[in-house]
Amino acid sequence: MAQLVFSSWGREIIDNRQGGDGSSDVTQKKLPVTFDGQRSIAAFMGWDGVIISDPEVDVVAMAAEYAKRVQEDYCCAKCSPGKKGTRVLQDTMTRIINGQGEESDLDEIEKLAKLLQNCKCTLCLTSAIPVLDTVKHFRDDYLAYIHGDRRPKPADYKVKLTAPCQDKCPAHIDIPAYIEAIKDYRYDEALSTIRESMPLPAVCGRVCPHPCETACRRKNVDDSVNIMVLKRTASDYEWQHQLSPPMKPKARKGKSVAVVGAGPAGLTTAYYLALEGYPVTIYEALPEGFGGGMIAVGIPAYRMPRHILQRDIDIISAMGVEIIYDTKVGTDITLMELKQKYDAVLLAPGAHKSKPAGIEGEKENYSGFLAGGIEFLREAYMGKPTGMGKKVCVVGGGNTAIDCVRVALREGAEVSTLLYRRTRKEMPADVWEVDGADEEGVQFEFLVLPKRIVVDDNKQVTGVECVRMELGEPDDSGRRRPQPVEGSEFIVECDTLIPAIGQDPDLSFITEETGIGITRWNTVVTKFVGQKNAAGRDLNDDMGNPLSRVLLTDMDGVFASGDAEIGPLTVVACVGNAHRAAKVIQRYFEEGQAYLTDEDFHEDILSHLGVYDKNEEVPWLDAVNRFNQHEVHGSERASAGNYSEVELGFSDAEAVKEAERCLRCYRVSMIAV
Repeated sequence: MAQLVFSSWGREIIDNRQGGDGSSDVTQKKLPVTFDGQRSIAAFMGWDGVIISDPEVDVVAMAAEYAKRVQEDYCCAKCSPGKKGTRVLQDTMTRIINGQGEESDLDEIEKLAKLLQNCKCTLCLTSAIPVLDTVKHFRDDYLAYIHGDRRPKPADYKVKLTAPCQDKCPAHIDIPAYIEAIKDYRYDEALSTIRESMPLPAVCGRVCPHPCETACRRKNVDDSVNIMVLKRTASDYEWQHQLSPPMKPKARKGKSVAVVGAGPAGLTTAYYLALEGYPVTIYEALPEGFGGGMIAVGIPAYRMPRHILQRDIDIISAMGVEIIYDTKVGTDITLMELKQKYDAVLLAPGAHKSKPAGIEGEKENYSGFLAGGIEFLREAYMGKPTGMGKKVCVVGGGNTAIDCVRVALREGAEVSTLLYRRTRKEMPADVWEVDGADEEGVQFEFLVLPKRIVVDDNKQVTGVECVRMELGEPDDSGRRRPQPVEGSEFIVECDTLIPAIGQDPDLSFITEETGIGITRWNTVVTKFVGQKNAAGRDLNDDMGNPLSRVLLTDMDGVFASGDAEIGPLTVVACVGNAHRAAKVIQRYFEEGQAYLTDEDFHEDILSHLGVYDKNEEVPWLDAVNRFNQHEVHGSERASAGNYSEVELGFSDAEAVKEAERCLRCYRVSMIAV
């Protein structure tokens, strides 16, 4: 927003109508100046107040439209205060803007706002907040309508339903809706809701890092709802009861799509395009039986059982998606050949290449020094020799490094040690994964930095020379920067050293003749709308990428998604990114251009604004303990060859009880453009 006329956002009143230049963090950093890179945002109205940037905005008419949309489009009508209160609010606001209101109606609106505090959920409750703010701070504008001195002008309003958890989910699943269905034992309905945004429910019900739970308002009371395992519950119910998925693709259409990679991004785009009737062919470098990309060869079977992954893939194939295995694009077929053969191409090769570790001797081809964590996991899952010995050291602190030390035990290692240059607190790996490694007997060496590979006369690894580290000032990530302690070198004995400090997509198939750009982070360049805030800075998503990317490359008809577009992240991030890619490709086919809709722009704006307030005081009568899924415990679960699933999910009764903890925190956002 270029200027701030008035704001009540966050319960902080900033009023510049009579002059002044007061501002807020939200208007300066969180909201863009334009809605879509072109049309200015005149006003924003939502669950925490009102923000006005254009003095010509008709605040009363906007509040009336907001009340109308809440009542007619979003009120669930499951409680009397919400059902009747929002209707009375709508009728009152309608009378006012039609010139039939009375001054007493303004007092009535204040009473209605108090009544709506008793709603079943927060949708109707929070909808009263911005309307009441306008009554309190724009009373003269209301009186002008009541006295017949003003009539509403035509305006363009963008309205969207959201929730803190839904906003934080990269796939933007309607989480409150599927949890509500589980609460009523309607597992099929819950799964249908999930599949509207996510075609891999069994996968993301097991391996998702569940960022949604970090934005769960229930956490402000006691602990977040176990959203991920409830997703698994809905998915498991279908296959455990041998039910057939109800989805049916539309009639076959003429335009065809090639997808590079059968990972989560490729599978997701293929699924949603196939449902629309488009023939999709996926080219996968791995052999048959390893569909799923990094899910299949990067996530251990004790976290993601292969038969369950395969079921999700089979469902996608049943929609008409063809997967051609053992075919590497760039070797067996070129990108230019795909472009000539198909009407559109999606690049989603995944990140299957480990980053170099920067350890002295890593390029010497020593026996016992393995190429990287990604390669080690892939060889292990495919049943190939890994080159691993009995004393294994893994370098890194992310989830891949944790997977490596845990898999090493299952592959027969007697000692499996993790070397990490910071402390356990700073590890980027999920806490529960680190805890799992600890329980299974993994050894940890914190605050150490590997410097040099130690070998014997036969060039066999016998250890790694490390230096002790200490934490200094925070770096750009907010974590304290590790610094070497002079003279603290020591040797950790091992016969196998595996670096697992990061991974990259292999984009060697993108040749110069394609004209497709590659960033310095080794990701594919895609077009985006230049959203900027009032301070003139680009708006980025949680992953540091520019907001509102169209996912079209520099080559017409060629799109990119997943790790190759956003960088190596999570399955759910790839799914959300790829679902958008499918919609953009569909518009490209049906309308001749790739673009984002108003819904897309609104979604991105809310993601940057943030819907969850960790400081909000959430009233609740009683705290109810969170249900955690059952789990196999004990170090024996990591015995050699034991890849049995460690986490076991909920019983139906437990799932229902956990679903009942959901506060159903819907919110309505409206933007005047």
